[in-house]
Amino acid sequence: MTSTGTDGGETVVEGFVAAGYEAVRDAFAANFEQGLELGASCAATVDGEFVVDIWAGSADTAGRPWQQGTIVNTFSVTKTMAAICVLALVDRGELELNSPVAKYWPEFAANGKSAITVSHVLAHTAGLSGFEPPVVDATFLYDWSACCERLAAQAPWWEPGTASGYHAVTQGFLVGEVVRRVTGTTIGRFFRDEIAEPLGADFHIGLPESEDHRVAELVPPAQGRPQPFHTEIAERTSKSTPLNGGEANTRAWRAAELPAIGGIGNARSIALIHAMMACGGELSGTRMLSESTVAAAACAQITGVDLVNGVELTFGNGFGLNSETTPISPNERAMFWAGWGGAFAVIDLDARASVAYAMNRMADDSATDFRGGILAATALACASM
Repeated sequence: MTSTGTDGGETVVEGFVAAGYEAVRDAFAANFEQGLELGASCAATVDGEFVVDIWAGSADTAGRPWQQGTIVNTFSVTKTMAAICVLALVDRGELELNSPVAKYWPEFAANGKSAITVSHVLAHTAGLSGFEPPVVDATFLYDWSACCERLAAQAPWWEPGTASGYHAVTQGFLVGEVVRRVTGTTIGRFFRDEIAEPLGADFHIGLPESEDHRVAELVPPAQGRPQPFHTEIAERTSKSTPLNGGEANTRAWRAAELPAIGGIGNARSIALIHAMMACGGELSGTRMLSESTVAAAACAQITGVDLVNGVELTFGNGFGLNSETTPISPNERAMFWAGWGGAFAVIDLDARASVAYAMNRMADDSATDFRGGILAATALACASM
């Protein structure tokens, strides 16, 4: 399909769209026609089968074509992959959601954190939404031990379990260190060996240099990170990890295992991994999670105005949940999360569907960026017809 963008150039949408899902392709093309995109991919599955797998545009500002194998940093969509690692360990009986983090990571009990559970971390209620003292720049994040030691030493910023406060960067280290303590291996390697490779998914938490040639250049938002919600917690969180988005274009960032913000993949790989969740933990005859563990991910842990984002959210174990204030699906049992700049993913357990969107032009204002949301809503509407 060919469409004309606002600059007069033509954008060719490549890939596959099943009959009945043409509206998703049209909505995807419209983002380019309106000048909202540089390059992007979108994918959707139903019952574990792809019904949409499309891509278009440029992988960098020099005009390198976005191809089927192009991958890109997806920021916080990575959190869903880290959560799946935890759920896999829960399913194996090696980890319990309601057990204290300190059971697996004894040093974490310092400064009044002995009662913080794994579920608190997954639901962003652990009270550790930022680093104290603040991180000077992104290079500190590449030192896994230093980040974990700092989080283990500090006190919570609010009473754990009483409210969510989005752990934008810190959740990855908290989750990842628990995985490392339980398995003896890093979360990036565990994810690769136990989740991505068995599913044939091209998603990476820690990217080998040999794959750099496939990575799309991110175009950071002109204004950097969005302004925080005006509370003390929100401002402390924002100031604790100063990032502008451009860090993701460096080899150091790609190599680091950043389980909250550093995952690199495309819509196809995200939708494929999430299809396993959407189908009750089983995909293509391989069961990775029990249905009860998938249900635990979708079990509400906290509802209220998030102390960092300033939006009323309902969190399950590792995912945002469908609610009146964030209606991401017409079906009740749906989970989602988004990445800074626009990446978006939905898992609809009732429709047995997954939808994903990944792009390289980061939105200036995440609150008014509807590119991924419109694509997900369109795909789920087609699935319900």
